[in-house]
Amino acid sequence: MTPSFCRIVLSALAHAATSSLAQTPTPNPQTNDHVAKLAAALKPTREIVYKKVADRELHLHIFNPEGWKAADRRACFITIHGGGWTGGTPPRMYPFADHYAKLGLVGISVQYRLYDPKTQTTVFDCVKDARSAVRYVRAHAGELGIDPEKIIVSGGSAGGHLAVATAIFDGVDEAGEDARDSAVPNALVLLFPVIDTSKDGYGNAKIGERWKELSPAHNVRAGLPPTITFHGTGDTVTPFKGAQMFHDAMLKAGNRSELVVNEGGAHGYLMRTQPLYDECLGKSDAFLSSLRLLERR
Repeated sequence: MTPSFCRIVLSALAHAATSSLAQTPTPNPQTNDHVAKLAAALKPTREIVYKKVADRELHLHIFNPEGWKAADRRACFITIHGGGWTGGTPPRMYPFADHYAKLGLVGISVQYRLYDPKTQTTVFDCVKDARSAVRYVRAHAGELGIDPEKIIVSGGSAGGHLAVATAIFDGVDEAGEDARDSAVPNALVLLFPVIDTSKDGYGNAKIGERWKELSPAHNVRAGLPPTITFHGTGDTVTPFKGAQMFHDAMLKAGNRSELVVNEGGAHGYLMRTQPLYDECLGKSDAFLSSLRLLERR
């Protein structure tokens, strides 16, 4: 077999392999994502700016319920998207905001700055934005048609971390912001949250040596809002043991805490199919109803 013949054979084999790869369908990450399909068909009633940082404007994506008036005093459901603090956008959580708007609440999905070492945007900045958003809603409740004492904050994954951060991390606030309006919500709904930022959890490398300052499971105290947490035992991104540790600490501190366990559930499990999503909403609705934060109109 001559060297030139070998080159021809190898070239043909390489071409065949390349063609085979090119013809292999690329998996679509959205095909098993019920929430993404719902979100694609939704649009908020309006967007408003809640904060300006340098030349950046951050928005609240608002879903007003049918019959809404500025003079209303409705409960408000604020939801925060995940993405490891580095990605994601407000539309990801539109279905949750829309669900509660259909039940008579004002639904809001929050935009926040994303972690980026190149721009020196830290996880502390993400927390500051989440707290600013709640503070803005409470301060402007009169024009948003919201009862300032009926604010629920929810989020998934890193968004779940930012949701609980609004209740726990007093003092992690934007410089010069008026703190007379509290950032602490009246209830929390946490979806597979980043809840332990130690090396056993998630986010330790992004936060750095100050990780403990932003670890909800390590900062539980008495007087935190009633909380329901959804988490899967098969979660390898935000390990389940962190959710259990947070839940146990909440109960020990005398706070109301419910932990809804999905056996074997991977990270983001409840976003993927309608039955799991509906189950989450049903249990969230019951929890909020028990707190008189969900009263169907």
